[in-house]
Amino acid sequence: MDDDLVAAVRTWFPAQAPQRIGVAVSGGGDSVALLDLLHRAFAGEGVELLAATVDHGLRPEAAEEARNVSTLCEQLGVSHTVLRWQGWDGSGNMQDQARRARYTLLTGWALDKGIELVALGHTADDQAETVLMRLGRAAGASGLAAMSPRRTLNGVTLVRPLLEQTRAELRSYLVQRGIDWAEDPSNVDRRFDRIKAREAISSLAPLGITVASLSEVARNMAQVRDALDWYVFLAARDIVSLDAGDVLIDLRGYRTLPEEIARRLLLHCVTWVGGGEYGPRRLAVAEAMQAIRHERPGALGHCLILRQGRSARICREYHFVKELEAPVSEVWDGRWALTGPSTPGAVIRALGPEGLIECLDWRQTGRPRQALLSSPSVWKGERLLAAPSAGNACGWCARRIGGDEEFYASLLSH
Repeated sequence: MDDDLVAAVRTWFPAQAPQRIGVAVSGGGDSVALLDLLHRAFAGEGVELLAATVDHGLRPEAAEEARNVSTLCEQLGVSHTVLRWQGWDGSGNMQDQARRARYTLLTGWALDKGIELVALGHTADDQAETVLMRLGRAAGASGLAAMSPRRTLNGVTLVRPLLEQTRAELRSYLVQRGIDWAEDPSNVDRRFDRIKAREAISSLAPLGITVASLSEVARNMAQVRDALDWYVFLAARDIVSLDAGDVLIDLRGYRTLPEEIARRLLLHCVTWVGGGEYGPRRLAVAEAMQAIRHERPGALGHCLILRQGRSARICREYHFVKELEAPVSEVWDGRWALTGPSTPGAVIRALGPEGLIECLDWRQTGRPRQALLSSPSVWKGERLLAAPSAGNACGWCARRIGGDEEFYASLLSH
């Protein structure tokens, strides 16, 4: 059985394995099992394993657990790093903030170490619990697809090689191997929805609702999601064009799309322009879809929806960027890189009404006033130096990070 499990984990990675593979190890049974399995799976292949433990600073036991992981890594000859989070101020959703911080720390560590791929220890139980929780929120196909086996975040590929194994199987493996692990007390804390879902699955077994069946739902919904995304991609190629960081949707073509394809296309466009990790609520999306179909202005996800000829233009809403400022050497609004003449002290800001009034030829660009207000421009103090999108380049060029190709490619990535 042990050898079968090792072989199953190895299949998640390419035959020609990368030189370095990262693994997130909390000290719990799932991640400790993953560490040992990876160590065995890549023995003799010349792969360097590097492990990282995130200490959220929320439990006094966490430091000792990290030291235990370090000891295990030393026995295996695996480099180990402890990443500490100190960002929680006691307000908001602690679990959500800790999760975001964990991924930020892990991907930052990976990039710093030259690691392109990081393995995570999520199991079939985690997948099943996620599906059940999302059922409670009336999630659609994408939500019920739950955790993707593989995704890219911040330029790092995250892979979950244990999504087909249960916690019980992994703990049995560790017992046979004589390897200890730590139990997080939050795993029995009923204040958390995940623990309630874990208990609910046990009681739903007589109805056939089990870890195995819920995991199968996730796999089925992932196939549905991928099929829908393919048709969204085809629709985007037909009716979408990009201009100065904005998205233009052909109105006639949009009205002919099936409801779900139209909804997904709009969400992608808004996320592309406005950013944000989570999409807008379903009701707000439905209202924005109706605005487009009836050729009315609207707003969604920090974006404006404007009528422009036979198209709907989706642009950044000025209100959400008017206070943003970055040196010209840095990325502005998470989207824009500007290059031009060396100008010490210059910064990037939204053009705004005070800048637009200095761009006498802005109408010749064919871009609406509201869209240009939020466009990137170069300032030194209160003096406007350049506004590339508004026809006042003055030797400066504004480049949208990712470019047009990423807009289309990201429709098919998870």
